[in-house]
Amino acid sequence: MRTSQDFLRVGTTVIFIGFIILLLGTVLAIIQHPANSQIGGLIMIGPIPIVFGSSPEITTNMLGLGLIISILYLFLWKTKR
Repeated sequence: MRTSQDFLRVGTTVIFIGFIILLLGTVLAIIQHPANSQIGGLIMIGPIPIVFGSSPEITTNMLGLGLIISILYLFLWKTKR
């Protein structure tokens, strides 16, 4: 019979492998794309979006996506109560 320690080890290992795959994918994408490519990102901390980008257009797109996700999050949180 499996114990909770076994499940903890498996879960931690899966998360660690996921981070490694994500890191390798990012590195390979940066290596394979030309120098003039644009990149942007969105980090959600609760309903608060943090955006970054290599150009104003990408940053604006990420901000729009962050606002849509924030509104959806707040809507779903409000309907749950």
